[in-house]
Amino acid sequence: MNTQTSIPDPLSARLRAETNTTHERLDRSIMAAKPFDNIENYGRFLRVQHGLHHHVSPLYRSAALAAHFPGLNTRGRLNDVAQDMADLDLPRPEITAAPATESADLPEALGWLYVVEGSNLGAAFLLKYARKMGLSETHGARHLAEPPEGRAPYWKAVKSALDAIDLNSHDQARAIKGAEAAFAATRDLVQAHL
Repeated sequence: MNTQTSIPDPLSARLRAETNTTHERLDRSIMAAKPFDNIENYGRFLRVQHGLHHHVSPLYRSAALAAHFPGLNTRGRLNDVAQDMADLDLPRPEITAAPATESADLPEALGWLYVVEGSNLGAAFLLKYARKMGLSETHGARHLAEPPEGRAPYWKAVKSALDAIDLNSHDQARAIKGAEAAFAATRDLVQAHL
C-alpha cells in the first residue's frame, strides 16, 4: 500500500483480517464437538445458536441499523432456532440475561452484525450435514436456510452496506471490538453447551 496516498481498508476487510484467527479457532471447536453426528449433539448446537441469536436479536429491531441494511428486520433467526428446537422436541433454553447487544452503539452493533450475518455463509456446509440427519429448512434446520436471494449475493450486499458506512478510525476499532465480543460470546456458549 502506498503510504503517501494510503486508502484505508474497507470495514468488512478489516473485520475479517482482525478476527480471522479467532473465527477459525471457534469453527474448529464447534466441529470438534461433532454437532452433526446425532440429534443429541445437534440439540446442544441449537442451544449455542439460540444463545447467540438471543444476544443479537436487538440488532434486527434497530432503526439505526435498518437505515443502512434494508429489510434487516426480516433477517433475524432467533424464532427459526426456537422452531428448530420445537421440531425436535427440545426444550427452549431459559435465558435470564439481557441480550449482549441491547445497548450497543452503531459501531459495536456493526461488528456483531458482521459476525452473525457472516455465519450464514458457513451455514451452507452445516445445512448439508443437517440434511444427512434428515433435517431440512422446514424441519429442524430452519435457521440454516439460505436467504431468498442466495448466500453469496446476500453476503455481498451486507459487506457493501458495512463498507458504505462512514466510520472514523476510532469507530472502526469499536466495530472490531464488537466483532471480537460476538466471537467471545459464541465461544462462551460453545464451552457451556457443546
